[in-house]
Amino acid sequence: MNRRISTALLLILLGIPCAFAADDDPKAHDMSSEAKLLGDLEHIEAPSDGWFTPEPKYEHPYDAQAQLDVYDNVAGNPKKRHMNPNRTGAPWELGIRMYDRGAYTPRPTWLFGPKDPMLAGFAAYGDLRIAADSYDSGTNGKKQSQLAARLNLDMDLGLTATERIHAFARPLDKGGKSFTRYDISGAVDDKFTHAFDFDLDTLFFEGDLGQITGGWRGKPSRFDLPIAFGRMPFVAQNGVWIEDAFDGAAFSITAKNIPKWDVSNTDLTVFGGWAQLTTDATPGSSKTGVFGAAGFADALRGYIEYGYGYVDADDEDLSYHNVTAAYTRRYKGRLSNSVRVIGNFGQKGHSGTKTADGVLLLVENSLTPKYLPWGNQLNFVPYLNLFAGFDSPQSLARGGDSGGVLRNTGMAFESDGMTGYPTLDAKAHDTVGGSLGLEYLFDLFRQLVVEGSVVQRRGNSPLPGNEYAINARYQQPISPDLIIRFDVMKGWLQGQKDIYGVRAEIRLKF
Repeated sequence: MNRRISTALLLILLGIPCAFAADDDPKAHDMSSEAKLLGDLEHIEAPSDGWFTPEPKYEHPYDAQAQLDVYDNVAGNPKKRHMNPNRTGAPWELGIRMYDRGAYTPRPTWLFGPKDPMLAGFAAYGDLRIAADSYDSGTNGKKQSQLAARLNLDMDLGLTATERIHAFARPLDKGGKSFTRYDISGAVDDKFTHAFDFDLDTLFFEGDLGQITGGWRGKPSRFDLPIAFGRMPFVAQNGVWIEDAFDGAAFSITAKNIPKWDVSNTDLTVFGGWAQLTTDATPGSSKTGVFGAAGFADALRGYIEYGYGYVDADDEDLSYHNVTAAYTRRYKGRLSNSVRVIGNFGQKGHSGTKTADGVLLLVENSLTPKYLPWGNQLNFVPYLNLFAGFDSPQSLARGGDSGGVLRNTGMAFESDGMTGYPTLDAKAHDTVGGSLGLEYLFDLFRQLVVEGSVVQRRGNSPLPGNEYAINARYQQPISPDLIIRFDVMKGWLQGQKDIYGVRAEIRLKF
């Protein structure tokens, strides 16, 4: 794309999020018709009985049993209500537990001082996923049936109430590329593959520099400054812009407000990384670095997200700038809308070929029906998500098994992160399309989703033809710690072999 045209298009698209709120008065907030604006209370005479109603008066002594009977002796319901059997902590804990009872004895203060006492405790927890798949991804001419497993293991060493050291490992796969699995039949028959890997995928320290310095000085902190450093995970914009772990550091300026601009809450995170950044712009390189900033603000009667990053590649010709902006708002209490833009520029490339050069526009919509003849309309969610990619847009960083930048656009673009379960093209390189679907949440304990998706090539798209798919998903918990999920998909690819897949997954949380 011509540089001037690309730059002009990027500026236009970056202005789209705020355009939705341009004609709104930011101070004209919705309020109940019964409520009245009082203005400056210093110039308003107080009512004779005061601003507040009198305290309630009780005619009879307090009866604790009567309060319990409200829950136990419900008219027409012979079953007594009871506490839900929720987990009360991690399965492996030492020292101060995640959920504890009672008062603590005085805590040691030798690490960060008397104003930041130690609350040392170790906890390990996570989840185990086991999937059975049968699919044809269209690449090897034969379908594949297999069982695969993935173990996510978090280990947390708490030091104080605000400081900790955290580690994460996935012992049953190697780098998100090879998973422990049993190939039943198909392209590979009757073969067990072990991919045991006990290396730590993340290991980082996080805490509050304000609390730390306050503890060392022996005075209460007057500021908050969260920090993190090490091999740390970083997620921004629901994983669309960044979902990766890299060697780096970050700090955040949090919970600020700007009354003049009607900004009720805003955060800004500044980050930098010197190695292990994952991006398709520099595939296979472990020395790619990054620095940038990401923030959000509750403003313009909605939610604004923004970010800038610079990818510093070993090969200078592959380095590039990445910018993003998003605006999310609910309209008339019915329509939820998000407009998101990602732009890449400044990469020189090799022989005229650029791996990160272009613009991606994402639009997400969901509707709350006004009335349903059955159930709760809040649990019935029609949605329409659209995208348009120009040239070769990229996320700033994406882990190897986090899927493409379109993963949140629809189920047809979402990899299961374990097997070769097929998807439509999720890179958005000179393509347009989207997903139209219906989600029903029943009683909030079950989920059913049906969806249709399309990808259409445009310009110099690398795809040989358009792609279409239908998907369905059902999932529900069968205990507080166990979830089952079923997926089915069928895809039609012009110029390529059609794809399909069915899968069942069970997830155990511990």
